[in-house]
Amino acid sequence: MLGNCLENVRRKTPLVHNITNYVTVNDVANALLACGGSPIMSDEPDDVADITSICGGLNINIGTLNQKSIEAMFIAGAKANKLGHIVLLDPVGAGASKLRTDTAIKIMNTIKPTIIRGNISEIKTLALGFGTTKGVDADSADTVTEDNLDDMIAFTKNFSKKTNAVIAITGAIDLVADSEKCYVIRNGRSEMSKITGTGCQLSGIAAAYAIANPDDKTKAVAAAVCVMGLAGEIGYTNLLPGEGNSTLRNRIIDTIYNMSADTLNKGAKYEVR
Repeated sequence: MLGNCLENVRRKTPLVHNITNYVTVNDVANALLACGGSPIMSDEPDDVADITSICGGLNINIGTLNQKSIEAMFIAGAKANKLGHIVLLDPVGAGASKLRTDTAIKIMNTIKPTIIRGNISEIKTLALGFGTTKGVDADSADTVTEDNLDDMIAFTKNFSKKTNAVIAITGAIDLVADSEKCYVIRNGRSEMSKITGTGCQLSGIAAAYAIANPDDKTKAVAAAVCVMGLAGEIGYTNLLPGEGNSTLRNRIIDTIYNMSADTLNKGAKYEVR
């Protein structure tokens, strides 16, 4: 059952340093507060080492890169590694440009993240060293389906073994794996793809869950993925006539805020393989 992971987050209020993109920074902060965590946002190179030092983990999101933020990512990442903190890498749009691809791969190889979370195109880009994405979305040729599920599970486990990181691939079917086991998760709604930032929010939440549940980080990240997917389902069900993606964004955050361990245990749709 995943509910104990949720309860640990509520009890411990993990503090997460976020170097994230300016498109979704407010939603990431609010999602972290909703799940029971506490966010700090800082991408100033002269500030990030101190900020990371007082946090339990670091969430690095490359969605709107610039040279200053790249510098800050490596400074904060080095400090987090030195302190033994959780580091999550969200390689937004890796494969869409040389800068994004090169930066994400360098972070992966230099900082050695604890968790890597992205769509299948982004994760394949990190694994292969090159790739293509549709903007910041997965390429239509890259999907996890029932037909290729066994191969994708093996790929995810192998990439986890190679990187020594928990790998979270999110899409229609979500995979969260270490080298030994993979959570196959089927929560969520397709309408969530019409909201900018659900993936960014999930990365912040996953970092908080891993900080609060250090003894089983794979289970913790799987719980976070189920929380976000289930929030999408419940939030969509609560939409009124005439409401759309803007309201769904708010309903998802509200649902995360109100979610209980019992709701998560009953609503999480997953198997371990």
